[in-house]
Amino acid sequence: MSKEDKKLFLIDANSLIHRAFHALPPLTSPSGAPVGALYGVASILLKLWREDAPRYAAACFDRPEPTFRKEKYAAYKAQRAKAPDELVAQIIETHKLFEVFHIPIFEAPGWEADDLIAALAHRFRNAAGAHTVILTGDLDTLQLVEDGRTIVRALKTGLSDTVRYDEAAVRARYGLTPRQLPDYKALVGDASDNVKGVPGIGPKTAAALLQKFGTLEELYAAAPEDGRLAKKLLPFRADAALAKELVTLRDDAPVSAGAIEELAVSADMARARSYFESQGFRALVKRLDEAAPQNDPARLL
Repeated sequence: MSKEDKKLFLIDANSLIHRAFHALPPLTSPSGAPVGALYGVASILLKLWREDAPRYAAACFDRPEPTFRKEKYAAYKAQRAKAPDELVAQIIETHKLFEVFHIPIFEAPGWEADDLIAALAHRFRNAAGAHTVILTGDLDTLQLVEDGRTIVRALKTGLSDTVRYDEAAVRARYGLTPRQLPDYKALVGDASDNVKGVPGIGPKTAAALLQKFGTLEELYAAAPEDGRLAKKLLPFRADAALAKELVTLRDDAPVSAGAIEELAVSADMARARSYFESQGFRALVKRLDEAAPQNDPARLL
């Protein structure tokens, strides 16, 4: 069995739900519950599973409790508005969607979904040649890309297509390697998480500095010898170090899976059909029929 046959999909569940919530019009189930985001995530799963047929998968969720990043930096994500009730309800219901597809769920108080993804990718990076695909709605996990082991597929605008990021694609976008992206964000900041960078350092300057010096630490080691760099960088050394710590994903997050076989996906089309019908997803029921011919009921997954 080749790596292409042994794909491990690690799903950034919250990012997909948020993207679907904002991309689709409001929909309701026969019982009147909001299901637009749920429908969008189900549609994404059907499309990607039909095209890629992963052998293994895991869905990683954020938790509502404060994370270790919030405890270290009170302003972390402080600018974000509280999620509306109709979105929260669908985040909860999406757990059931993954259960219908027999996709193991991982979440841990104090940790973000991206950390759990990092931990799973690290744990199974040498698992009998399995090839990891991270499915996400943002670019935060690009730092995990590793040729021959891990790629990222990030949703484009909308929900239909994804952009595939290997190391070459990361370099083409940023001019840097995946491992340099935390250093990059430490310099330019990450507005989506309310992480401040170094004032006056934009994307082009940050990329050029890291191309020359390699890492944030090496850059700061050289700064005292360059008056211009020293003036721009040294007053914000502690801020930049904190920013790098905040944006670096932790691969020591607690995940219970000890063997990749625990993440094996098994198709249950009858259960999926029943669930879709209960939610009023008639178009997805039709796609279920089209996705799996009678002589290959597991083709969907």
